[in-house]
Amino acid sequence: MPDVVVVGAGHNGLAAAVHLAAKGWTVTVVERAAEPGGAVKTREATLPGFRHDLCAMNLGMFAGSAFHAAYGKKLAEHGLAFAPAGDCFASAFPDGSYLGVGTDLEATVGRIAALSEKDAAAWRAMVAAFADDAPHVFALLGSPMPSFAAAKVVWKAWRAKGAGWLADTARMVLSSPRDFLDAHFENDKLKAMMAAWGLHLDFSPDVAGGALFPYLESMVNQSFGMVIGRGGADTIIRAMTSYLGELGGEIVLGTAVERIEVGPGGATGVVLADGRRIEARRAVIANAHPKLVFGGLVPPDPARAGFDRRIAKFRAGPGTMMIHLAMSDLPDWAAGEALRRYAYVHLAPDLAMMARTYTEATAGLLPAEPALVVGQPTAIDPGRAPDGKHVLWVQVRVVPAEIAGDAAGTITARTWDDARALYAERAIDILERYAPGIRKKILARAVMSPADLERENPNLIGGDSLSGSHHLDQNFLFRPVAGWSRYRTPVKKLYLCGAATWPGAGTGAGSGFMLARMLAG
Repeated sequence: MPDVVVVGAGHNGLAAAVHLAAKGWTVTVVERAAEPGGAVKTREATLPGFRHDLCAMNLGMFAGSAFHAAYGKKLAEHGLAFAPAGDCFASAFPDGSYLGVGTDLEATVGRIAALSEKDAAAWRAMVAAFADDAPHVFALLGSPMPSFAAAKVVWKAWRAKGAGWLADTARMVLSSPRDFLDAHFENDKLKAMMAAWGLHLDFSPDVAGGALFPYLESMVNQSFGMVIGRGGADTIIRAMTSYLGELGGEIVLGTAVERIEVGPGGATGVVLADGRRIEARRAVIANAHPKLVFGGLVPPDPARAGFDRRIAKFRAGPGTMMIHLAMSDLPDWAAGEALRRYAYVHLAPDLAMMARTYTEATAGLLPAEPALVVGQPTAIDPGRAPDGKHVLWVQVRVVPAEIAGDAAGTITARTWDDARALYAERAIDILERYAPGIRKKILARAVMSPADLERENPNLIGGDSLSGSHHLDQNFLFRPVAGWSRYRTPVKKLYLCGAATWPGAGTGAGSGFMLARMLAG
């Protein structure tokens, strides 16, 4: 009998398993899929030899995480390897120009100065301030909510920076991207370049609480750069599963958990779909969407009715479509050869377009012009494709989970299985506008609609890659619901982790590691 059973072999569940095993707990991880990884998987989705990150590509959060700080050396011994990107992200614009951020501060400032000398000075000042602010901000993001540790972080920040800094930081956390960017910059292209990061979560330019992520991504990439996984994002999964095996942990693949057993003293283990029962001596950790856990895996209990109702109302973020392209070459961007070096190219040219796209998607409409995040991993890590060939990772943001109509009025399909190919063509039409001739370079494609993403990983309900909206009423102390943000649940010995819990989506392994530290020190 293991001390703990972890339901779900996503990176948060594996991080929890690794830490608990390192602390001497016996661990069994159960995963319904035939391979571990959750939303962090790399697969030859198009042609042999072309390795595509199915969902997550950017591993900067993992590389900078507390979990990596604790276990990075051991993980490297088990094959973990990063590929750093000095040219991190850029936005291309319809007039044939671009604006990008890389680790060369003077180059970034020079590009901004060509648009606005005032903004160039403001950017330089923001980067300088970030060097002093970052330890406080990331310490807070890496603390359970609420906790003595979080309170201590705030107190230390107050002692070091003063009440004015705390007030300014709180104002930024509560601000919309537009309000924050308007307060600091004047050029629309610079604002669009930063605001595009908001759509990686579920923040249109005018949603309160959306300023923090664009600020952090912009400053982190400028200050530290971006990393992707050498050979694929699954490098973190392969290293964690290998190290877990060394620690004595067990992983059961290809068999779903049918139910979580609950007795008078709380969770006692799990029953698998094939009838096997795995008992847990100390705890069950569900690295799964709370709606799946309390909507089917855990037996109903009238005493828990209020909690279950709130979990049932936990809102998804907008849907996502993934387009994976095997390419004969990188795109010939109209904005110039330099754009071929960037890990990410955003095609979201202005705040009005982002706001319109978000509004259309949340109304159930296929956006007339979706925002595209174009990943160019083989510009950084050529080994993901045969010699001279490339892969493109295209994330279409944002789209509806269920289709009520088409904002452009040309697609009549109302299911994703029928609309998938048609909408992918719309996205590739946009690519063609920014990179003429790109269609001729496509050797093969694999398209994953929101419905396909949910089939691949049931935690991505409606194709929501975030496992729940990050709007203020579902973030910080309210993730997943108020009163239950510290990974515990009303069922004793049953804990939650994953993107639906604090600190939310991303590859930082924060919830799994924080939970494991709370359980085992």
